[in-house]
Amino acid sequence: MDKEENLRRFEVKGNTLRAYLYVAKNGPCELRDVQHGVGLSSPSLASYHLNKLIASGYVKQDDLSKYLATSESTAQILEGYLKIGTTIVPQLLFFTVFFTILAAYFSYDSLYLGGPTVYLVSILIATMATLWFESFRLLRRVEGS
Repeated sequence: MDKEENLRRFEVKGNTLRAYLYVAKNGPCELRDVQHGVGLSSPSLASYHLNKLIASGYVKQDDLSKYLATSESTAQILEGYLKIGTTIVPQLLFFTVFFTILAAYFSYDSLYLGGPTVYLVSILIATMATLWFESFRLLRRVEGS
């Protein structure tokens, strides 16, 4: 594996991911735009994160020194997420909400209507807990927490 391929394989997370998302959402932008948009304390910190993205091939700089996200990088970085307008959400969030609704319905059915769904409710609650955990983990990755 050569140096260039190794750089492309690093995981984008934290402030570097936030810088990438800002550039991807807002199009061509300057260094100070990224600094203020991401909430970084100095231009040199914004430059550090943008240079990591440039070295990995996820962002490029145009002739006017504005930063642009490369089109092929978005699918790679946002694997496991959906972009709905300008909002980015984990793909698992839809399954999480679906299983939460099912668990609520079958819990109600089991408690008030006397249906034989106790085992189903147990399985749904376990599934729901796992999906909520994974969804929050993915959201924290995007938010940089």
